[in-house]
Amino acid sequence: MAIQKVKAAKGNAKSSPAASPSQPPRNDADVVTANASFPFARYTSIVGVHTSLLAFTALILPRSSFADLSSPSEARSKPRKDPMTMLTENPARTLAWICFGCFVLQLWWAGWVREWRLEATLPPIPKTEDGKFIESETQKAERVMKQEEWNRQKANDNGFAVLATLAASVAYHVVLILFGAHSTSYVLQTYLLSLVLALLTIYAPVYALGLPTFKGDTESLVRRLTWVRLFAELAPRTPVERALVYPAVGTVLGCWSGVIPIGLDWDRPWQAWPLTPAWGAIGGYVLGSLLALGVSNVKEVIDLGVAARRDDELSKKPSKKGKKKNQ
Repeated sequence: MAIQKVKAAKGNAKSSPAASPSQPPRNDADVVTANASFPFARYTSIVGVHTSLLAFTALILPRSSFADLSSPSEARSKPRKDPMTMLTENPARTLAWICFGCFVLQLWWAGWVREWRLEATLPPIPKTEDGKFIESETQKAERVMKQEEWNRQKANDNGFAVLATLAASVAYHVVLILFGAHSTSYVLQTYLLSLVLALLTIYAPVYALGLPTFKGDTESLVRRLTWVRLFAELAPRTPVERALVYPAVGTVLGCWSGVIPIGLDWDRPWQAWPLTPAWGAIGGYVLGSLLALGVSNVKEVIDLGVAARRDDELSKKPSKKGKKKNQ
């Protein structure tokens, strides 16, 4: 797209009449096209904040004074407990606060991911080598219209994401029972773990990509194939897609790994169901987010190096032709 626009600009420059004295002719060779580059600096900072707050949600929030719903006088009269006891004495309360923290954080994180994905679909803005954008009024109007349309769809997309998360939590609950969780006891704890998994794996993808449907129109088909490519084939191509796929895979693997300590005969309070799977899920999500950040940054550096080498090769070709003509 960017190469075609530059070629079209060169063709228009050849066919257009001479520029007026008040507007000196602009050399089209000095114009480059700014593709929709991914904001890696902002992405890095947001991932750092997001993962840090998830760790806070898993280990600090459930044992904070804010999580104690008793009155201040009752809280002062109670003996002070160590942090691990506060986390493990009531697993259902701990999981409930983890669900609350994950919902707030995923709501914030999904908004950023959705914005980055939609910005990547906008047409590139041409700019000169000195960094000045030359976006036309038509392009500005089109960009504003699309952004307004996205803002109008926020409420609907958020509603679909919430419904999909609740439906996925029920599906996760069934899967956990099939994998050995108690079907009649610890029902609340098992469902809260299912809700944590759904919040970490379903909410952000549905809010950013849209809910896949089986409609026959082109948009629904593309969306459905995108979901298959990302979460069935595990083949993300962009930083946004990696930011959705890697944490989801890490969440599932972390939850599965977190079940292992429960089977050990150590008889420790932190082995209570389902604390270790929940902590493992959050730990896997954090590692997946950091891995997605690292892979995307490394790939961006490699792509920039390849592009710079290609530009150097293209800049050397005219000089070789000139030498042949002189000979």
